[in-house]
Amino acid sequence: MTAWHAPEALIARYADGSLPDADAWSLEKHLESCASCAGRVSGVVRATAAGAVLADVRDAVLAAATPAPAEATPQDLRHAVPAAATPAPAEAPPPRTPRLLWAAAPAVRGAWLPAVLLVALGAVLLAHVAGFSGARTLLLAVAPVVPVAGVALSYGRHADPLHELAASTPSAGLRLVLTRTAVVLAVSLPLLTLAGLVLPSPGGPGAAAWLLPGLTLTLAALALGGWLGLRTATAVTGGGWLCAVLAPALATPDGAVARHLSDQLSAYVGGAATQGGWAAAAALCAVLLAARRTAYDRLERF
Repeated sequence: MTAWHAPEALIARYADGSLPDADAWSLEKHLESCASCAGRVSGVVRATAAGAVLADVRDAVLAAATPAPAEATPQDLRHAVPAAATPAPAEAPPPRTPRLLWAAAPAVRGAWLPAVLLVALGAVLLAHVAGFSGARTLLLAVAPVVPVAGVALSYGRHADPLHELAASTPSAGLRLVLTRTAVVLAVSLPLLTLAGLVLPSPGGPGAAAWLLPGLTLTLAALALGGWLGLRTATAVTGGGWLCAVLAPALATPDGAVARHLSDQLSAYVGGAATQGGWAAAAALCAVLLAARRTAYDRLERF
């Protein structure tokens, strides 16, 4: 609950449509946590010409959603929903946890979560069942692009059937993208790091050496998303990493792919100086993302 309440003049301007967009979004955000103001705004809006239209729409939706007996007439249906013309009293806003789960849902559903489990379990099976000594090296090479792919698959019309609805809320834009990115990181980072810890190590970088590169690539994808859109930006960053790490190892003439891949990873993620460079790059990407945060208000691009 908040001690501030919207003044009558502000509510009146919101109801007649004369309130600037930025102020309207701010008021709508306040209404999420203030049932008192939500009830006052609802009453003022119902008194306008739009209120009658909204009541008619509500009547039509309720009538369509209410199963009618075979012998019912349209007049019966109109009387079967006596509360349709009387708006329900304002209710308290839903708890923060369900709202957060709703916002984060696309980040943990669909094919992405099974894909993360497949990568982690596949590496473990390669090492302990197939006896492949380079399983940990291969996992460390692929792991940094997993959260990047998760970001691409958790946001946008292609991932969320309620994208247009989410895009119209005051919490949309960069805040929603960061919420889903945080969920992606919270799932992928511990799973892939745990998988790396249980794999035999023939040498090379440690199981957690990929964490800073993975975080940096994710932030780089978000920063580039302000210019290119998230799907293109994640393809550029993730594809660039895979080409830089895998292409030289696959092109080795002697066929010792696992050894060359381990050498490539050591060069890219091994050592304090290299990790410091990734940390600096992550900070730079975060600054760019903050500077371009308003670009995420144009959600139709993503």
